[in-house]
Amino acid sequence: MQLEGIRVVDLTRILSGPFCSMFLADMGAEVIKVEDPEEGDPVRRQGAAVDGYSLYFATFNRNKRSLTLDLRSEAGKDILRALIRRADVVVNNYRPGVMDRMGFSRADLTALKPDIISCHVTGFGLSGPYAERPSFDFIAQAMSGFMSVNGFADGPPLRAGPPISDLVAGQQAAMGILAALVRRHRTGKGEEVATALTDGMTSMLAFLATNYFATGELPLRTGNDHALASPYGLFEAADGQIAVAPSNDTFYFKLLDALGLGHLREHPDYLTNDLRYAHRRAINGEIDAVTRTRPVAHWIDALNRAGVPCGKVLDMRQVFDDPQTRHQQMRITIEHPRHGRLDVLGFPVKFTDAPCQVHRPPPVLGADTDAILGELGFDRGRIAALREARVV
Repeated sequence: MQLEGIRVVDLTRILSGPFCSMFLADMGAEVIKVEDPEEGDPVRRQGAAVDGYSLYFATFNRNKRSLTLDLRSEAGKDILRALIRRADVVVNNYRPGVMDRMGFSRADLTALKPDIISCHVTGFGLSGPYAERPSFDFIAQAMSGFMSVNGFADGPPLRAGPPISDLVAGQQAAMGILAALVRRHRTGKGEEVATALTDGMTSMLAFLATNYFATGELPLRTGNDHALASPYGLFEAADGQIAVAPSNDTFYFKLLDALGLGHLREHPDYLTNDLRYAHRRAINGEIDAVTRTRPVAHWIDALNRAGVPCGKVLDMRQVFDDPQTRHQQMRITIEHPRHGRLDVLGFPVKFTDAPCQVHRPPPVLGADTDAILGELGFDRGRIAALREARVV
């Protein structure tokens, strides 16, 4: 696999960091998840469970090993130092300064392993006036500008349903680590990588930000309408709604032809995209008047045959029953030694020659502690003593 032979010490919890290390583990890295001996990752107790086991935890912590370690103790820190000496990457999502206070600053890590790659996933970044503030996804969505452009013009700002800032920051962290590994291969030098929930969301503002840069005007919330193109959004069919995305004139004309609305090509209010945007309520009404006459299935078939991007708004059951989702294996079943068959999300990155695979089930808390300590040279007596002292 792509990252076979790469060792990652994973000091993360909840979602942003585990999502990052999940990508590395799925691509073949050996990921050692370090967890508190008493509680472990809080996500172990969140979300719906199967046989008492959180599928939320299972999805984002597959392919990892679990080592319990009390990092408040000197003995626990010594074990972590031994792990880092053998590692290629250390990932954490503590607040800035926590690693330094624990004795694992960048200088400390480099002293242990000169070419180590350390990665921090934080709320606001490693420095700056907000660096030490606590943050979660909702705060990042609010403070990144993302919520301000979500929702309808006559309603309040809205958050995205999934914890998107955690996912974006985690994915960007994995990308940064991979780039640092390439650089290390070329130069022999380590690197410090940092991503932030708020930065990640701000980076996703796309044309909404660039329009603001160009005009100085704040973008309006447009609901399901596009902020640049029209017509574009959800339209009413006889038995539901269809999503239609004719993003330029070529697709717009195809849409008109497919709906039997060719006469609108010459309508003075709709000659250009800017005019259509200014009159989007009117043109949406023209389209709705036609699409309401037939069911969703008819329009999905007709518009796709015409080359117009469209789709049905699927609920969760429909998504995972959908033939394309099934073909892409975005729901997979894994075998857990204690909890049997568990369904988790599939691999979003596809490799032709060396595909991602589940080669290790999500770990029971501390399941690999003895084995990992043994690999570090600890004998049974020392491991028993560490357990007695509640270091592991």
